[in-house]
Amino acid sequence: MTNPKRYLITSALPYANGLKHVGHLAGAYIPADIYVRYLRAQKRDVVFVCGSDEHGTAIPIQATKEGTTPRAIIDKYHEAMKQDFEDLSMSFDIYHRTSEPIHHETAQEFFTRLNNAGELETKETEQYFDEEAKTFLADRYIKGTCPNCGSDRAFGDQCETCGRTLSPDELINPVSTLSGKTPIKKKTTHWYLPLGKHEQFLREWILEQHKDDWRSTVVGQCKSWIEGGLQSRAVTRDLDWGVKVPLKEAEGKVLYVWFDAPIGYISATKQWAIDNKKDWKPYWQDKDTKLVHFVGKDNIVFHCIIFPVMLKLHGDILPENVPANEFLNLEGDKMSTSRNWKLDMRDYIIDFVKKENGGGQCVDMLRYYLTQIAPETKDSEFMWKGFQDAVNSELVSIFGNFVNRTWVLMHKLCGGKVPQLHTGILDDNDKILIGEIENAKTRIESLLEQYKFREALYEVIDLSRKGNQYMQKKEPWIVAKKLAENPEAQKSIDNTMYLCLQLTANLAIFINPFLPNTAKSMLYMMKVVDKLLDWENAGKLKLLSTGYSLREPQLLFRKIEDTEITEQIEKLKSGLKQMEEPKKEETKTESVVKSEIQFDDFARIDLKVGTIVSAEKVEKADKLLKLSVDLGFETRTIVSGIALHFKPEEIVGKQVTVVTNLAPRKMRGIESNGMILMAEDKNGKLQFLKPENPVSPGSNVS
Repeated sequence: MTNPKRYLITSALPYANGLKHVGHLAGAYIPADIYVRYLRAQKRDVVFVCGSDEHGTAIPIQATKEGTTPRAIIDKYHEAMKQDFEDLSMSFDIYHRTSEPIHHETAQEFFTRLNNAGELETKETEQYFDEEAKTFLADRYIKGTCPNCGSDRAFGDQCETCGRTLSPDELINPVSTLSGKTPIKKKTTHWYLPLGKHEQFLREWILEQHKDDWRSTVVGQCKSWIEGGLQSRAVTRDLDWGVKVPLKEAEGKVLYVWFDAPIGYISATKQWAIDNKKDWKPYWQDKDTKLVHFVGKDNIVFHCIIFPVMLKLHGDILPENVPANEFLNLEGDKMSTSRNWKLDMRDYIIDFVKKENGGGQCVDMLRYYLTQIAPETKDSEFMWKGFQDAVNSELVSIFGNFVNRTWVLMHKLCGGKVPQLHTGILDDNDKILIGEIENAKTRIESLLEQYKFREALYEVIDLSRKGNQYMQKKEPWIVAKKLAENPEAQKSIDNTMYLCLQLTANLAIFINPFLPNTAKSMLYMMKVVDKLLDWENAGKLKLLSTGYSLREPQLLFRKIEDTEITEQIEKLKSGLKQMEEPKKEETKTESVVKSEIQFDDFARIDLKVGTIVSAEKVEKADKLLKLSVDLGFETRTIVSGIALHFKPEEIVGKQVTVVTNLAPRKMRGIESNGMILMAEDKNGKLQFLKPENPVSPGSNVS
């Protein structure tokens, strides 16, 4: 879209169930903030909305962990995240929340319009139900064994060990996390969005219209979803936490969080409009509005397929682009809150920002590094040593060094004032630098418009690098030593310092979207107002007037010391160790007794002794072994998650206790017909449950 009247920019709504880490910051927030600050510098009509996603099972689950209520959880983390974003210079026009009445009303109206128009369908399905808790179980309230890797840390939506997306029906031996009991299947009715009806629209809109201007990773993921066959997706669920479904026949149901959360962008815009006495409708209904969603790759399907279908049916505009980022890893491993392998925004704020006077330069140091390594086309890596190198070798030694040298020499050689430009004696080096300044705007602007923020930032730093090279060639400090012999040489010094000062003013404009605190510090040194940062001033050579006095130099950035990096790496390792140690201790001391069963329940289990006759690793499954077990009356294939404890050749000939009447389940494409019973010792090592002396295969265990 060329020359839109207005822009609506969104960043993914973060779940209000815990603090967010720098991976989130790099994925959906800093890129959006850079783009918005650039648009504002161009004096565009732009609204930047975000807010806390406060519904879904993640909230009550966190409340249970912390021994409190869902309301207390969202109040706690909403304020914490809002403050963290402010501390890291995110410039949202509004940071809203989906628990507000205006959001509930907006989401309910959205559902009602689609339902009344016949765009939703109802289906009766069987879902897991906890008879003791008397409630249907959302995916996260069901736990079991992963059919992919054999881990017992799998939930109804995803395995915590291998990361595979799951459905509750795929779990082996599912149990309710509420009661610990095996759930039953019970019929329930839900409303669905029939995505398959809109496949042609999505093909034309994404795979044809946006195949060239959207990131290839985004188009590729969308293509995979579309060609895989779009299925109807439930928009309601049985839960007591969320936006109530506005239908009498839907008592006890709420809108599915994936449905209500993106509508949060609309309700946030409405609240912003109320606060600023504006009309919200043009931002969502006028086709001259450019809507851009900034998200991580795990949100692509919601913002490129599902939400656009909802918007189309509701009569709203569609996103012009969804520049989704890949994931940011940490020190060679995937960030994980459960393993405590992460760098929370709050941790960085405490360890760096709050320790500085003002903290602005430390904010910008993080913003710089996260932009430099932004996972725009593939996963990238946050390394503390890399952070140190980026700050010390680039911000300090290139950008900061050029600005500082310019100010020091200007005070020393030009009396602290902007000198005159003598156009008649400009040499080739002068003219080359003038061309670099004038052309930089077009290059940087083009990259920002294409959401190539890494490259745009490189261009800014490279321009300061060229400033350093220019000054080194001109050597005004050497020329100054010859003034007694040649007073006319002052004109050469004046030209050098004039161009370096004008370059510095341009650098302030260019760096502002990326490092806003740095730009403010530069404005202070130049004794100019914010208006200088307007994009229309970029590329000009008369931003600082001849004869104007400038303030003393101040260092824009400080160096990161080795001790700080060592401390952070040790802190990271220590946090991981703390998460592992309690688990070991828990294994040693905790004795958990499951809920009581009757003798008839136990009698239904058929336990027999078997002998392992062969064992081999399951391909692409670190924890699984494929066993052939002689049960006397037959030899069975059993897949067991014991590969981390035993080598295949070590267990051939071992006798084991087998549950023989367990329903067959496929694991990694192999049908497993039974289960080997194991015991875990105090050190977490698995041991076979076997007879004291060898017995015939097939012997009953009673």
